[in-house]
Amino acid sequence: MSKNTRMTPSEAFVETLVAHGVTTVFGIAGSAYMDAMDLFPLAGIRLVSVAHEQNAAHMADGYSRVTNRHGVCIAQNGPGVTNFVTAIAAAYWAHSPVVAITPEAGSTTAGLGGFQETDQMPIFSKITRYQVHVNSPARIAELTHRAFTVALDERGPVQINIPRDYFYGELETTIATPKPTERSAGGSDSLDRAATMLAGARSPVIISGGGVVMADGVDAARRLAEHLSCPVVTSYLHNDAFPASHELACGPLGYQGSKAAMRLLAKADVVLALGSRLGPFGTLPQYGLEYWPASAQVIQVDTDARTLGLVKPIALGIRGDARLAAEALLAGLQASGPAPARDETRLTEIAAEKTAWATELAGLATPSQTGRISPRAALTELARALPADAVVSTDIGNVCSTANSYLAFDEPRSFLAAMSWGNCGYAFPAAIGAKVARPDRPAIAYVGEGAWGMSLTETMTCVREQIPVVAIVFDNQQWGAEKRNQLDFFDGRAVATNLENPDFAAVARAMGAEGTLVEEVDQIGDALRAAIASNRPTVLTLRLNQELADPFRRDAFKPTPTRLLEKYRSLSG
Repeated sequence: MSKNTRMTPSEAFVETLVAHGVTTVFGIAGSAYMDAMDLFPLAGIRLVSVAHEQNAAHMADGYSRVTNRHGVCIAQNGPGVTNFVTAIAAAYWAHSPVVAITPEAGSTTAGLGGFQETDQMPIFSKITRYQVHVNSPARIAELTHRAFTVALDERGPVQINIPRDYFYGELETTIATPKPTERSAGGSDSLDRAATMLAGARSPVIISGGGVVMADGVDAARRLAEHLSCPVVTSYLHNDAFPASHELACGPLGYQGSKAAMRLLAKADVVLALGSRLGPFGTLPQYGLEYWPASAQVIQVDTDARTLGLVKPIALGIRGDARLAAEALLAGLQASGPAPARDETRLTEIAAEKTAWATELAGLATPSQTGRISPRAALTELARALPADAVVSTDIGNVCSTANSYLAFDEPRSFLAAMSWGNCGYAFPAAIGAKVARPDRPAIAYVGEGAWGMSLTETMTCVREQIPVVAIVFDNQQWGAEKRNQLDFFDGRAVATNLENPDFAAVARAMGAEGTLVEEVDQIGDALRAAIASNRPTVLTLRLNQELADPFRRDAFKPTPTRLLEKYRSLSG
């Protein structure tokens, strides 16, 4: 609406959502925004009614990541809004443009300690890119539009806080038309310097990060890598940031990543970190390998200047869009002279490292026992059975995180994880959001049984809303990541890490979904294919043995615990 039109604040709010292309909102019906919610059906907006608000925000995150558009969640004021916190933090560290709409207690009773009242703005101040508090009904369209704009421009979650009484009344307002913000490749001088550094490098390596996916820059990264005959490694939990089948693809860094990627990175003299903040957890030593090349010249490209050089020392920082920067660097290299010949020596080295790692990885899977499957054998079979167009989300935990070694994608926007936030209960709701966004693609969640306890209630949501997500539950009767720490650093004393689980497949069937218990490794592929083909919400429970991978953080604990009080002296190493 290009001119002032008389409408209610609820109408102005909903029409602003429509202007920004919102067709789906995740949340729970609440009285605080019911006047606006009443308009959703005629506005063409689907409200996916969830079991818990944390999961609504995770769904919005998953929706956002596979579409590169806003993901929207809404909640009742007070406890509904505070339930968002963990998931909004996950979106913050994943740079997802999630819009959290937080109706608040009425303006005329604020501060009186009324029903479901709390001060909602400070709660999100450190985990959002932008916050707006609607301070007048007359500004509801303006401020909502601003928040949606910032979410995309600054790549992160935003909060729109609206006193519940501000949805009512009458006003004259204009609904703004969204206008995309033009992005830049970065400064020309910096790009020229970077091209010169890459041209003179003997063994350059590209780290392709999440920013490459967000910028639709995977193809640009590929063309740049091919020009340089340069290995490409992906940043932690961004396995979809470069096509895995490409001869230059070497796999992911970080926990349970690719040794091929780590060994090749260790030899680099120039590193191009493209769309990666080089987070500290994602660059920790792994497998006993100190793989970060301390003497290499590092070129870091990111849209957020505050991340440049924040974690790792850099020779050059470029504030720019990953795709545009890759294109500019390639153009600079091409302008400097004829394209270099394929470096067959380098390509042979890359192929050898990849073959060696594939052979080693295959040998890590131990034999399964009757009724108890080896975790690595399970992950191998799942990887073989995954359709090429699948979207896979993984939870935190020992088995789920080990999947980093096995998951490979040729298409971007195919892999979802909680990144360095690492919260349990992420994978299943994120997969639901992805499936709502892309019903044409299979959506599969890898979940440990501990995390499943936090999210399984959304099985009812999938049944009610007819969302055919497949959840694969790894049942090994333990909190595996913490059990690993207890085994390694606390003399095997298992405190609160052993679990007794119900038959999760039966629980799923009781909720109206499909449920299958898999106890033999040779049943896994067929079970997954059948689950996808059913087009029904399905829970596959895999009975695993208790074998565990390496701990997440060998740097986080002392080799033996120290106990000074006499009553605890027996627990000292």
